[in-house]
Amino acid sequence: MFNQYDHIPDVRDGLTRAQRVVLYVLDQTRKETGREYVPTAMLYGRVLEHMNLSEAELYRILNSLGAADH
Repeated sequence: MFNQYDHIPDVRDGLTRAQRVVLYVLDQTRKETGREYVPTAMLYGRVLEHMNLSEAELYRILNSLGAADH
């Protein structure tokens, strides 16, 4: 789960633990489904397997990573 330092960006790439988990899960889901775009609900469900995150927090992370609604 989370510890007190999870919200601090890593010095190597500037990503927080939550951002890194979202990117990893997104990449794995894209490879498994063969889709270019992954539905947000599917991504959210898979992220929850790795960490406890609210929907609002997921949207905030996606926006900070440059994802936009199309």
